[in-house]
Amino acid sequence: MLEDILKQVQNGTLNITAAKEQLATFENLGFAKVDHHRKKRQGFAEVVYGEGKTAEQIISIIQALRARNDEVLVTRVAKEKAELIQKELPELIYNEIARILYWKDETNTDRTSEGYIAVVAAGTSDLRVAEEAAITAEVLGSEVRRFYDVGVAGIHRLLFHAEEIQNATVSVVVAGMEGALPSVVGGLVAHPVIAVPTSVGYGASFNGLSALLTMLNSCASGISVVNIDNGFGGGYNAVLIHQLAQKG
Repeated sequence: MLEDILKQVQNGTLNITAAKEQLATFENLGFAKVDHHRKKRQGFAEVVYGEGKTAEQIISIIQALRARNDEVLVTRVAKEKAELIQKELPELIYNEIARILYWKDETNTDRTSEGYIAVVAAGTSDLRVAEEAAITAEVLGSEVRRFYDVGVAGIHRLLFHAEEIQNATVSVVVAGMEGALPSVVGGLVAHPVIAVPTSVGYGASFNGLSALLTMLNSCASGISVVNIDNGFGGGYNAVLIHQLAQKG
């Protein structure tokens, strides 16, 4: 990229001001500094956290990101806000369950082609977090297979899918209540498990704290835990593991 820009300056097809803009590490929008070198450093473009931002602010950030990237991912976007953004940018796709707004350049074929990530959810009430993980992983280029409503209260449902889950590169396991599902999956598979506690449950679940502590104290090996309701974090980490596995 640097060499191409310098050649354009040399042959006069790009002026110095425009070259400086393309080489800048971030773009200052006044209310936000968009990190254009995130993909170079970490492999993925900057992901936008939608809560607390206005529709107008998100639109400006998306436009800046789209100018230099082939995917855009905005998390935690309420439906009403997403509708306002889509009026301005109709090419964006909104997943209401995951509360994710995204865009992908479908002409880009640079995707992880081998293996898949298993996203396993204990109950239907956990789907918003599970879908946040699944959509995140898909937008970032990984294949995802979903295994939903397979909680430990009916463990035969999980065992029915055991072989397919075992063949995944990495599993993201989402559960609320007592948060036991990641321990069970961890005892069945030979790959990393990323546990995601949810705030689903009755009073003594303490809005997900009970599930979080269970997962942190899991007796199964190979389990890592992200924050309560952090489906994005689970999906993002799963993609990193999945990509490293392909390099091996």
